[in-house]
Amino acid sequence: RQDELKWNGWGYKDSVFHINKDDCVQYSGDRYSISGHEFPELRKWMVERCGVSLDDKTFSQNVPKAVDLPAIISNDAFVRDLSTTGVAVSMDAEDRLFRAHGHTLAELYDLRHGKFKRIPDIVAWPENHDHVVKIVQLASKHDVCIIPFGGGTTVSGALLCPENENRMILSLDTSEMDRILWVDPENFLAHVECGIIGQDLEQQLAEYGFCTGHEPDSMEFSSLGGWVATRSSGMKKNKYGNIEDMLIRVRMVTAKGTIEKSCQVPRMSTGPDIHHFILGSEGTLGVITEVTLKISPLPKCKRYGSIVFPKFENGVAFLKEIAAKRIAPASIRLLDNDQFQFGRNLRPPKTSIFARLADKLKTLYVVNFKGFDPNSLSLVTIVFEGTEEEVALQQKNIYAVASDHGGLNAGEESGKAGYMLTFSIAYLRDLGFDYSYMAESFETTLPWNKVIDACRNVKHVLLQKCKEHCVPCEPLATSRVTQVYDTGACVYFYFGFRYTGLEHPVEVYESIEQAARDEILACGGSLSHHHGVGKIRKQWLPQTVSTVGLQAVSAIKKELDPHNIFGCQNLFSKL
Repeated sequence: RQDELKWNGWGYKDSVFHINKDDCVQYSGDRYSISGHEFPELRKWMVERCGVSLDDKTFSQNVPKAVDLPAIISNDAFVRDLSTTGVAVSMDAEDRLFRAHGHTLAELYDLRHGKFKRIPDIVAWPENHDHVVKIVQLASKHDVCIIPFGGGTTVSGALLCPENENRMILSLDTSEMDRILWVDPENFLAHVECGIIGQDLEQQLAEYGFCTGHEPDSMEFSSLGGWVATRSSGMKKNKYGNIEDMLIRVRMVTAKGTIEKSCQVPRMSTGPDIHHFILGSEGTLGVITEVTLKISPLPKCKRYGSIVFPKFENGVAFLKEIAAKRIAPASIRLLDNDQFQFGRNLRPPKTSIFARLADKLKTLYVVNFKGFDPNSLSLVTIVFEGTEEEVALQQKNIYAVASDHGGLNAGEESGKAGYMLTFSIAYLRDLGFDYSYMAESFETTLPWNKVIDACRNVKHVLLQKCKEHCVPCEPLATSRVTQVYDTGACVYFYFGFRYTGLEHPVEVYESIEQAARDEILACGGSLSHHHGVGKIRKQWLPQTVSTVGLQAVSAIKKELDPHNIFGCQNLFSKL
């Protein structure tokens, strides 16, 4: 996978948004439904809405050479003992750099224009649980720091090596631990190694007629172990649950031995649940090696849908009602007007005159006949799954509630396009970097009665702070609701600005996002819904879980890892 993926950006090397010779945005490769297509409206939107200057072309530095990377801190006795275990290792410069980072804006900017002060000194590829046990035992013996590495998609700074770490740092790459060890169709269980990538897990389970249904936006690249370590959530959580809902049993190797339950049952009443401190541990307590998951039969029917609402507020009220009635489909997302406009520009031109005519007629109906303002309407995209009968009932119920809130059925095509674009939209940030434009997303969970206020307030903070920092053009600040619950919802914010002329653009961005995060917490929101804490959000953890709560987590850390072998310094600083 390292050979297929970009070293300084998101995703596959052959999948890139670029300005072609005809001065049009085009998407290369053949992996996605939009691959090979041109997007004639996107260039105009980038220039007029985002303030991008296509004359302001910036270029990434080349892959750094070994002499340009931080020097290796070696523990020779550890390296010597490790070589006797049969575990593959490397101290190659590119192997070390590839595992030194995740995908925050700051990390990608440093890859393109800066450098890291500390990276792993050695990489190891265990092939099974027993290999991990040996590595952890040797690290404990020789006082070596371990940072587990799964898919590398973290957006919390979790993989960054602490600059003050003077011990040898080993990146424990779990990618060779990628097997489904067994499937139990009678009890709807699968036992899987931690390093398997989400997309591969679903493809292999499909051969048995099952799925997990867990589809985070990063599922092409993120690993099962990473899902557990960050308390992941997926796009279809309404039907299949979050990762904690499908977790039946987990094995985690710590500096003091392996933690695991004795049986694989749906529920136990045996005191505090050990899974609750493994979930979200973010590499601070040990290495997750194997996971038993609840699996589901593949759905016999899958359909897409979309609904247009006159305003974002109508869409929020609609989502709240379907959540209260417990009729939410597998996936349902609400886009604000800016995201709706962005989506309209991020689509290939219609090849058929009839398709183009149909689009014009739909627009005329929505805008002229129904009176929707194109500058305030919002869009919901939907995925229905189940039997034919279940899907038909879901559609009937959903569209009936939508009608009560002023919504109009916008068809299956828009819903499918919106869902599939999820997997390619992350590539756009790299195009922005090419033209001095930086963008990032961050998320939270909010009570229903705070969703609208928080969306408005956070956008106001983003715009105001950009003015204070003299950002040269009007920034893009948008929001969407991505997951719904009885008592609230997950809300994403997307934020970007042109950084031409700013001396320290990353510091400017971080200052603005910190202000936005303060506003989210002031509105009663969570620190994170599913991205985790890592290093970039840990300053807010005491006020989020209380000082006493954090002390309790720290006590578990001290007991399981008294010498801080798992010294990534996520969640809390060095103990």
